[in-house]
Amino acid sequence: MDTRPLTVAWCSYFPVEWLPDAPEVIRRLPRRHPASWLQAGVEEFKQRDNLKLHVIELRKGLREDVTFDSGRVTFHCLKVPGGLRAPTLFWLDTFLIRRRLKQVRPDAIHAWGSEKGAALVASRLAYPYLVSLQGLMQYFSELLDLKTYERAAAWFERVSLRRARVASGESTFVVNWLRQHYPHLEVHHVEHTPTWTFYGVKREPETRPIQFLFIGSIGYRKGTDLLLLALDRLRKQLDFRLTLIGFSADAEFLGRLKSQTSSELWERVNLLRTAPTSQVLEHMGRATMVLFPTRADTGPVAVKEAVIAGVPVIGSAMGGIPDYVTPGKNGLIFPPGDLEGFTHAIRQACAHPLFSRGQVDPAALADVRERLSPRRMADGFLQIYQRLAKRPEARAS
Repeated sequence: MDTRPLTVAWCSYFPVEWLPDAPEVIRRLPRRHPASWLQAGVEEFKQRDNLKLHVIELRKGLREDVTFDSGRVTFHCLKVPGGLRAPTLFWLDTFLIRRRLKQVRPDAIHAWGSEKGAALVASRLAYPYLVSLQGLMQYFSELLDLKTYERAAAWFERVSLRRARVASGESTFVVNWLRQHYPHLEVHHVEHTPTWTFYGVKREPETRPIQFLFIGSIGYRKGTDLLLLALDRLRKQLDFRLTLIGFSADAEFLGRLKSQTSSELWERVNLLRTAPTSQVLEHMGRATMVLFPTRADTGPVAVKEAVIAGVPVIGSAMGGIPDYVTPGKNGLIFPPGDLEGFTHAIRQACAHPLFSRGQVDPAALADVRERLSPRRMADGFLQIYQRLAKRPEARAS
Protein backbone atom coordinates (compact mmCIF):
# COMPACT_ATOMS: atom_id res chain seq x y z
CA MET A 1 0.00 0.00 0.00
CA ASP A 2 1.35 3.43 -1.01
CA THR A 3 1.69 5.52 2.18
CA ARG A 4 3.40 8.55 0.62
CA PRO A 5 1.64 11.89 1.10
CA LEU A 6 -0.54 12.82 -1.85
CA THR A 7 1.15 15.55 -3.91
CA VAL A 8 -1.22 18.16 -5.31
CA ALA A 9 -0.43 21.31 -7.31
CA TRP A 10 -2.71 24.32 -7.28
CA CYS A 11 -2.60 26.26 -10.53
CA SER A 12 -4.35 29.44 -9.69
CA TYR A 13 -4.47 33.04 -8.80
CA PHE A 14 -3.10 33.12 -5.27
CA PRO A 15 -2.57 36.32 -3.22
CA VAL A 16 0.97 35.45 -2.15
CA GLU A 17 1.65 39.09 -1.26
CA TRP A 18 -0.71 38.76 1.75
CA LEU A 19 1.28 35.91 3.33
CA PRO A 20 3.05 37.24 6.45
CA ASP A 21 5.94 34.76 6.11
CA ALA A 22 6.56 35.33 2.39
CA PRO A 23 9.94 36.74 1.31
CA GLU A 24 10.10 40.53 1.27
CA VAL A 25 10.24 40.65 -2.52
CA ILE A 26 6.87 38.89 -2.59
CA ARG A 27 5.29 41.03 0.15
CA ARG A 28 6.25 44.16 -1.84
CA LEU A 29 4.13 43.11 -4.83
CA PRO A 30 0.94 45.13 -5.42
CA ARG A 31 -1.87 43.84 -3.23
CA ARG A 32 -4.85 42.31 -5.00
CA HIS A 33 -8.03 40.69 -3.72
CA PRO A 34 -7.03 38.64 -0.64
CA ALA A 35 -9.14 35.61 -1.74
CA SER A 36 -9.69 34.40 1.80
CA TRP A 37 -10.99 31.01 0.62
CA LEU A 38 -7.61 30.20 -0.93
CA GLN A 39 -5.81 31.29 2.22
CA ALA A 40 -8.23 29.16 4.27
CA GLY A 41 -7.42 26.10 2.16
CA VAL A 42 -3.68 26.60 2.51
CA GLU A 43 -3.89 27.04 6.28
CA GLU A 44 -5.98 23.88 6.58
CA PHE A 45 -3.73 21.76 4.34
CA LYS A 46 -0.65 22.85 6.27
CA GLN A 47 -1.97 20.62 9.05
CA ARG A 48 -2.58 17.53 6.89
CA ASP A 49 0.22 14.96 7.05
CA ASN A 50 -1.30 13.02 4.17
CA LEU A 51 -0.98 15.87 1.66
CA LYS A 52 1.92 17.82 0.18
CA LEU A 53 0.63 20.99 -1.46
CA HIS A 54 2.42 23.08 -4.10
CA VAL A 55 0.92 26.43 -5.11
CA ILE A 56 2.01 27.77 -8.50
CA GLU A 57 1.45 31.47 -9.08
CA LEU A 58 2.48 33.50 -12.14
CA ARG A 59 3.29 37.14 -11.45
CA LYS A 60 4.66 40.07 -13.36
CA GLY A 61 6.97 42.43 -11.48
CA LEU A 62 9.43 39.73 -10.44
CA ARG A 63 13.07 39.78 -11.54
CA GLU A 64 13.36 36.03 -11.12
CA ASP A 65 11.35 33.03 -9.97
CA VAL A 66 10.88 32.80 -6.21
CA THR A 67 10.19 29.54 -4.35
CA PHE A 68 9.56 29.41 -0.62
CA ASP A 69 7.91 27.22 2.00
CA SER A 70 5.17 28.21 4.40
CA GLY A 71 4.67 25.33 6.77
CA ARG A 72 4.06 22.19 4.71
CA VAL A 73 3.09 24.20 1.62
CA THR A 74 5.56 25.17 -1.10
CA PHE A 75 4.89 28.30 -3.16
CA HIS A 76 6.31 28.67 -6.66
CA CYS A 77 6.12 32.29 -7.86
CA LEU A 78 7.08 32.28 -11.53
CA LYS A 79 8.01 35.50 -13.27
CA VAL A 80 6.02 36.33 -16.37
CA PRO A 81 6.05 39.39 -18.64
CA GLY A 82 2.92 41.50 -18.46
CA GLY A 83 0.37 41.53 -21.27
CA LEU A 84 1.25 38.14 -22.80
CA ARG A 85 -0.83 35.63 -20.87
CA ALA A 86 -4.35 35.95 -22.29
CA PRO A 87 -3.20 37.05 -25.78
CA THR A 88 -1.26 33.75 -26.09
CA LEU A 89 -4.43 31.92 -24.96
CA PHE A 90 -2.43 31.05 -21.85
CA TRP A 91 0.11 28.96 -23.76
CA LEU A 92 2.80 31.00 -22.01
CA ASP A 93 1.30 29.88 -18.69
CA THR A 94 1.14 26.31 -19.97
CA PHE A 95 4.85 26.27 -20.87
CA LEU A 96 5.97 27.76 -17.55
CA ILE A 97 3.70 25.61 -15.40
CA ARG A 98 4.48 22.40 -17.31
CA ARG A 99 8.19 22.99 -16.79
CA ARG A 100 7.72 23.48 -13.05
CA LEU A 101 5.40 20.47 -12.70
CA LYS A 102 8.10 18.20 -14.11
CA GLN A 103 9.97 18.97 -10.89
CA VAL A 104 6.93 18.76 -8.59
CA ARG A 105 5.50 15.55 -10.14
CA PRO A 106 1.99 15.95 -8.69
CA ASP A 107 -0.55 13.17 -8.35
CA ALA A 108 -3.29 15.66 -9.25
CA ILE A 109 -3.83 19.31 -10.18
CA HIS A 110 -6.41 21.68 -8.74
CA ALA A 111 -7.28 24.41 -11.26
CA TRP A 112 -8.91 27.28 -9.41
CA GLY A 113 -11.21 29.05 -11.83
CA SER A 114 -11.15 29.70 -15.54
CA GLU A 115 -10.84 33.50 -15.59
CA LYS A 116 -7.03 33.51 -15.34
CA GLY A 117 -6.57 30.46 -17.55
CA ALA A 118 -6.00 27.85 -14.82
CA ALA A 119 -8.63 25.41 -16.13
CA LEU A 120 -7.49 25.83 -19.73
CA VAL A 121 -3.86 25.19 -18.77
CA ALA A 122 -4.79 22.11 -16.72
CA SER A 123 -6.60 20.63 -19.73
CA ARG A 124 -3.31 20.67 -21.67
CA LEU A 125 -1.23 18.87 -19.06
CA ALA A 126 -0.76 15.13 -18.53
CA TYR A 127 -2.19 15.02 -15.03
CA PRO A 128 -5.67 14.31 -13.65
CA TYR A 129 -7.25 17.55 -12.52
CA LEU A 130 -10.15 19.23 -10.78
CA VAL A 131 -11.67 22.53 -11.94
CA SER A 132 -13.26 24.65 -9.22
CA LEU A 133 -15.53 27.39 -10.51
CA GLN A 134 -14.87 30.72 -8.78
CA GLY A 135 -17.16 32.63 -11.11
CA LEU A 136 -19.57 31.54 -13.80
CA MET A 137 -18.87 33.83 -16.70
CA GLN A 138 -21.21 32.07 -19.14
CA TYR A 139 -24.11 32.65 -16.77
CA PHE A 140 -23.02 36.21 -16.07
CA SER A 141 -23.07 36.89 -19.83
CA GLU A 142 -26.81 36.16 -19.79
CA LEU A 143 -27.37 38.79 -17.10
CA LEU A 144 -24.87 41.53 -17.90
CA ASP A 145 -23.19 43.37 -20.74
CA LEU A 146 -19.68 42.00 -20.22
CA LYS A 147 -16.47 43.81 -21.02
CA THR A 148 -14.09 42.48 -23.67
CA TYR A 149 -11.91 40.46 -21.31
CA GLU A 150 -14.94 39.10 -19.47
CA ARG A 151 -16.38 37.86 -22.78
CA ALA A 152 -13.04 36.19 -23.49
CA ALA A 153 -13.15 34.65 -20.00
CA ALA A 154 -16.58 33.20 -20.78
CA TRP A 155 -15.10 31.59 -23.89
CA PHE A 156 -12.13 30.20 -21.89
CA GLU A 157 -14.61 28.80 -19.39
CA ARG A 158 -16.75 27.13 -22.06
CA VAL A 159 -13.77 25.44 -23.71
CA SER A 160 -12.30 24.40 -20.35
CA LEU A 161 -15.53 22.82 -19.08
CA ARG A 162 -16.04 20.89 -22.31
CA ARG A 163 -12.61 19.33 -21.81
CA ALA A 164 -12.83 18.76 -18.07
CA ARG A 165 -14.02 15.55 -16.39
CA VAL A 166 -14.29 16.65 -12.76
CA ALA A 167 -15.49 20.00 -11.43
CA SER A 168 -16.69 21.52 -8.18
CA GLY A 169 -19.12 24.32 -7.42
CA GLU A 170 -19.37 26.42 -4.29
CA SER A 171 -23.15 26.65 -4.05
CA THR A 172 -26.27 24.66 -4.84
CA PHE A 173 -26.94 27.00 -7.75
CA VAL A 174 -23.53 26.46 -9.36
CA VAL A 175 -23.69 22.68 -8.95
CA ASN A 176 -27.13 22.50 -10.54
CA TRP A 177 -26.12 24.85 -13.37
CA LEU A 178 -23.04 22.77 -14.19
CA ARG A 179 -24.98 19.50 -14.17
CA GLN A 180 -27.59 20.97 -16.48
CA HIS A 181 -25.21 22.52 -19.00
CA TYR A 182 -22.34 19.98 -18.86
CA PRO A 183 -23.92 16.57 -18.21
CA HIS A 184 -20.61 14.77 -18.88
CA LEU A 185 -19.01 16.39 -15.81
CA GLU A 186 -18.62 14.69 -12.46
CA VAL A 187 -19.72 17.62 -10.27
CA HIS A 188 -19.02 17.99 -6.54
CA HIS A 189 -20.44 20.54 -4.12
CA VAL A 190 -17.59 21.97 -2.04
CA GLU A 191 -18.02 25.40 -0.50
CA HIS A 192 -15.18 27.91 -0.70
CA THR A 193 -14.93 29.10 2.89
CA PRO A 194 -13.35 32.13 4.56
CA THR A 195 -10.50 31.76 7.02
CA TRP A 196 -11.01 30.75 10.64
CA THR A 197 -10.37 34.37 11.71
CA PHE A 198 -13.96 35.29 10.79
CA TYR A 199 -15.21 32.82 13.40
CA GLY A 200 -13.48 34.89 16.06
CA VAL A 201 -14.86 38.32 15.18
CA LYS A 202 -15.65 40.20 18.38
CA ARG A 203 -19.15 41.50 17.75
CA GLU A 204 -19.90 44.87 19.33
CA PRO A 205 -22.40 46.21 16.78
CA GLU A 206 -23.02 49.94 16.68
CA THR A 207 -26.62 50.92 16.04
CA ARG A 208 -26.75 54.67 16.71
CA PRO A 209 -26.26 55.52 13.96
CA ILE A 210 -26.86 52.27 12.08
CA GLN A 211 -23.63 50.99 10.55
CA PHE A 212 -24.13 49.50 7.09
CA LEU A 213 -21.21 47.64 5.50
CA PHE A 214 -20.49 46.56 1.91
CA ILE A 215 -17.39 44.59 0.85
CA GLY A 216 -16.66 43.81 -2.80
CA SER A 217 -15.82 45.33 -6.14
CA ILE A 218 -17.65 48.60 -6.69
CA GLY A 219 -19.63 48.51 -9.90
CA TYR A 220 -22.80 47.48 -11.67
CA ARG A 221 -22.37 43.71 -11.24
CA LYS A 222 -22.22 43.92 -7.46
CA GLY A 223 -25.19 46.31 -7.41
CA THR A 224 -23.41 49.30 -5.90
CA ASP A 225 -25.84 51.58 -7.74
CA LEU A 226 -28.79 49.83 -6.07
CA LEU A 227 -27.06 50.17 -2.70
CA LEU A 228 -26.54 53.92 -2.97
CA LEU A 229 -29.89 54.66 -4.60
CA ALA A 230 -31.76 52.71 -1.90
CA LEU A 231 -29.93 54.43 0.93
CA ASP A 232 -30.47 57.82 -0.69
CA ARG A 233 -34.19 57.10 -0.55
CA LEU A 234 -33.93 56.18 3.13
CA ARG A 235 -31.65 58.99 4.29
CA LYS A 236 -34.52 61.00 5.83
CA GLN A 237 -36.02 57.95 7.57
CA LEU A 238 -32.87 56.34 8.96
CA ASP A 239 -29.82 57.61 10.79
CA PHE A 240 -26.98 55.56 9.27
CA ARG A 241 -23.41 55.45 8.05
CA LEU A 242 -22.16 53.32 5.14
CA THR A 243 -18.68 51.86 4.79
CA LEU A 244 -17.73 50.65 1.30
CA ILE A 245 -14.66 48.44 1.14
CA GLY A 246 -13.95 48.04 -2.56
CA PHE A 247 -10.91 46.19 -3.89
CA SER A 248 -11.65 47.74 -7.27
CA ALA A 249 -13.76 50.78 -8.05
CA ASP A 250 -14.93 52.12 -11.39
CA ALA A 251 -14.32 55.88 -11.16
CA GLU A 252 -16.68 56.66 -14.04
CA PHE A 253 -19.40 54.52 -12.46
CA LEU A 254 -19.00 56.30 -9.12
CA GLY A 255 -19.06 59.68 -10.86
CA ARG A 256 -22.42 58.90 -12.47
CA LEU A 257 -23.82 57.73 -9.14
CA LYS A 258 -22.76 60.93 -7.40
CA SER A 259 -24.70 62.93 -9.99
CA GLN A 260 -27.81 60.78 -9.34
CA THR A 261 -27.73 60.93 -5.53
CA SER A 262 -27.70 63.64 -2.89
CA SER A 263 -24.64 65.24 -1.33
CA GLU A 264 -26.22 64.44 2.05
CA LEU A 265 -25.86 60.72 1.27
CA TRP A 266 -22.17 61.01 0.42
CA GLU A 267 -21.50 62.79 3.71
CA ARG A 268 -22.44 59.47 5.35
CA VAL A 269 -20.27 57.28 3.08
CA ASN A 270 -16.77 56.08 3.95
CA LEU A 271 -15.05 54.62 0.87
CA LEU A 272 -11.99 52.42 1.41
CA ARG A 273 -10.21 51.33 -1.75
CA THR A 274 -8.55 48.41 0.00
CA ALA A 275 -8.25 47.08 3.53
CA PRO A 276 -6.14 44.40 5.24
CA THR A 277 -8.01 41.51 6.84
CA SER A 278 -7.48 43.02 10.30
CA GLN A 279 -9.35 46.16 9.24
CA VAL A 280 -12.13 44.14 7.61
CA LEU A 281 -12.54 42.23 10.88
CA GLU A 282 -12.84 45.50 12.79
CA HIS A 283 -15.59 46.72 10.48
CA MET A 284 -17.33 43.35 10.76
CA GLY A 285 -17.24 43.72 14.53
CA ARG A 286 -18.92 47.14 14.47
CA ALA A 287 -21.37 46.66 11.59
CA THR A 288 -25.09 46.56 12.30
CA MET A 289 -25.65 44.67 9.07
CA VAL A 290 -24.06 43.90 5.68
CA LEU A 291 -25.83 45.00 2.49
CA PHE A 292 -25.09 42.97 -0.65
CA PRO A 293 -27.37 43.68 -3.66
CA THR A 294 -25.32 41.75 -6.24
CA ARG A 295 -26.74 41.15 -9.73
CA ALA A 296 -24.45 38.24 -10.67
CA ASP A 297 -22.57 35.96 -8.29
CA THR A 298 -21.88 32.33 -7.45
CA GLY A 299 -21.05 32.25 -3.72
CA PRO A 300 -19.87 35.72 -2.68
CA VAL A 301 -17.18 35.44 -0.03
CA ALA A 302 -18.20 38.73 1.62
CA VAL A 303 -21.59 37.22 2.42
CA LYS A 304 -19.97 34.06 3.79
CA GLU A 305 -17.61 36.10 5.95
CA ALA A 306 -20.54 38.10 7.32
CA VAL A 307 -22.80 35.15 8.18
CA ILE A 308 -19.88 33.31 9.84
CA ALA A 309 -19.08 36.41 11.88
CA GLY A 310 -22.72 36.70 12.96
CA VAL A 311 -23.55 39.87 11.03
CA PRO A 312 -27.08 40.07 9.54
CA VAL A 313 -27.03 40.16 5.73
CA ILE A 314 -29.54 41.85 3.43
CA GLY A 315 -28.71 40.31 0.07
CA SER A 316 -30.18 39.50 -3.30
CA ALA A 317 -31.45 35.99 -4.04
CA MET A 318 -28.51 35.38 -6.37
CA GLY A 319 -26.19 32.39 -6.67
CA GLY A 320 -25.38 30.88 -3.30
CA ILE A 321 -26.78 33.69 -1.13
CA PRO A 322 -30.00 31.73 -0.40
CA ASP A 323 -27.74 28.89 0.82
CA TYR A 324 -26.17 31.17 3.43
CA VAL A 325 -28.95 33.60 4.38
CA THR A 326 -32.10 32.22 6.03
CA PRO A 327 -34.80 34.92 5.90
CA GLY A 328 -35.81 36.10 9.34
CA LYS A 329 -32.95 34.16 11.01
CA ASN A 330 -29.69 35.74 9.86
CA GLY A 331 -30.88 38.22 7.26
CA LEU A 332 -33.30 38.95 4.44
CA ILE A 333 -33.21 38.35 0.70
CA PHE A 334 -34.90 40.12 -2.22
CA PRO A 335 -35.08 39.64 -6.02
CA PRO A 336 -31.84 40.60 -7.83
CA GLY A 337 -31.90 44.04 -9.43
CA ASP A 338 -35.10 45.06 -7.60
CA LEU A 339 -34.52 48.54 -6.14
CA GLU A 340 -37.96 48.69 -4.54
CA GLY A 341 -37.52 45.24 -3.02
CA PHE A 342 -34.05 46.12 -1.70
CA THR A 343 -35.26 49.38 -0.17
CA HIS A 344 -38.13 47.55 1.51
CA ALA A 345 -35.81 44.84 2.83
CA ILE A 346 -33.48 47.42 4.41
CA ARG A 347 -36.45 49.11 6.04
CA GLN A 348 -37.68 45.73 7.33
CA ALA A 349 -34.26 44.82 8.70
CA CYS A 350 -33.97 48.10 10.58
CA ALA A 351 -37.27 47.29 12.33
CA HIS A 352 -36.40 43.64 13.01
CA PRO A 353 -35.96 42.74 16.71
CA LEU A 354 -32.62 41.01 16.04
CA PHE A 355 -31.19 42.62 12.92
CA SER A 356 -31.78 46.18 14.15
CA ARG A 357 -29.41 45.35 17.04
CA GLY A 358 -26.86 43.65 14.76
CA GLN A 359 -27.80 40.19 16.01
CA VAL A 360 -28.79 36.88 14.38
CA ASP A 361 -30.53 33.71 15.52
CA PRO A 362 -27.95 31.57 17.43
CA ALA A 363 -29.12 28.30 15.84
CA ALA A 364 -28.80 29.77 12.33
CA LEU A 365 -25.30 31.00 13.18
CA ALA A 366 -24.22 27.57 14.43
CA ASP A 367 -25.64 25.87 11.33
CA VAL A 368 -23.95 28.14 8.79
CA ARG A 369 -20.63 27.93 10.65
CA GLU A 370 -20.73 24.16 10.40
CA ARG A 371 -21.57 24.20 6.69
CA LEU A 372 -18.91 26.81 5.87
CA SER A 373 -16.10 25.33 7.95
CA PRO A 374 -12.60 25.43 6.38
CA ARG A 375 -12.10 21.92 7.73
CA ARG A 376 -15.13 20.73 5.79
CA MET A 377 -13.84 22.41 2.62
CA ALA A 378 -10.43 20.73 2.99
CA ASP A 379 -12.02 17.35 3.63
CA GLY A 380 -14.16 17.72 0.52
CA PHE A 381 -11.27 18.61 -1.73
CA LEU A 382 -8.99 15.94 -0.25
CA GLN A 383 -11.56 13.26 -1.10
CA ILE A 384 -11.62 14.49 -4.70
CA TYR A 385 -7.81 14.54 -4.88
CA GLN A 386 -7.70 10.96 -3.65
CA ARG A 387 -10.25 9.89 -6.27
CA LEU A 388 -8.27 11.61 -9.00
CA ALA A 389 -5.01 10.00 -7.94
CA LYS A 390 -6.57 6.53 -8.24
CA ARG A 391 -7.71 7.14 -11.81
CA PRO A 392 -5.81 5.30 -14.61
CA GLU A 393 -4.43 8.55 -16.02
CA ALA A 394 -2.94 9.33 -12.57
CA ARG A 395 -0.84 6.16 -12.71
CA ALA A 396 0.12 6.75 -16.33
CA SER A 397 1.34 10.29 -15.67
